[in-house]
Amino acid sequence: MQVQPYLFFDGRCEEAIEFYRKTLGAEVAMLMRFKDSPEQPIGMMPPGAENKVMHASLRIGDSTVMASDGQCLGKPNFQGFSLSLEAPDDAAADRLFAALADGGQVQMPLAKTFFASRFGMVADRFGVNWMIIVAP
Repeated sequence: MQVQPYLFFDGRCEEAIEFYRKTLGAEVAMLMRFKDSPEQPIGMMPPGAENKVMHASLRIGDSTVMASDGQCLGKPNFQGFSLSLEAPDDAAADRLFAALADGGQVQMPLAKTFFASRFGMVADRFGVNWMIIVAP
């Protein structure tokens, strides 16, 4: 059994995918646009959203994160959870944290803690909350 996060970017999915490709080395395993669906989702998207992402699957390291533009309303809402990203070393944590913070908001600066050589929390430019850690 696996639990995989599914993120709804509400119209900014393609931009988010490109951002995660550059910052995290994400690989697109699958991408389907609304126009490619064998059944057109009536009433689920606004007119002109045919090229928006209906479903995407990204590989980030050993994990899968799924994503969509959802209803394309332009109001993504990522509250009540964080994605935890374990970096292999302090230098990688510094790089990943800075990349995710670009255009985002630092919630807890990356620093040494009693439980990790680096730990910090940041909301990226899409509002997705991340916790970066270098485990002991």
